[in-house]
Amino acid sequence: HVTLRLQSTLKEALIRQATKEGLTQTGMAERYLEEAVRVAEHPGITFRGGPAGRRAAVVGGPDVWEVVETFLAEKRNLGAAARYLNLPNGLVRAAVDYYADHADEIDAWIHRNQLLADEAEAAAGRRRRVAGG
Repeated sequence: HVTLRLQSTLKEALIRQATKEGLTQTGMAERYLEEAVRVAEHPGITFRGGPAGRRAAVVGGPDVWEVVETFLAEKRNLGAAARYLNLPNGLVRAAVDYYADHADEIDAWIHRNQLLADEAEAAAGRRRRVAGG
């Protein structure tokens, strides 16, 4: 248990953001603190939200899961992944280092996105069959 005293403007901003995201004030604060700790431990990593949810990403680049998926597809060759993604080696290294500490989280993103891709491919195949192509 930790008690914090926040400046009133910061507390109001936290409450506004929590309301917008459908979280409690405590839940929002915990998310921000956890992300801040992860960012401090992993320079080059940031977090972003979107329709799919909140996820780790490399600064100015793709999501960590995308970088790791490419790194694994390139037989764990950091340079090859960096060239394919047109990213500096350092950002690919940052994503791989993050993956080393949070593999379950990133593997879940990779799996989820593979399922979505498989579903989209199956739907496209059904549409082609119906259209006669």
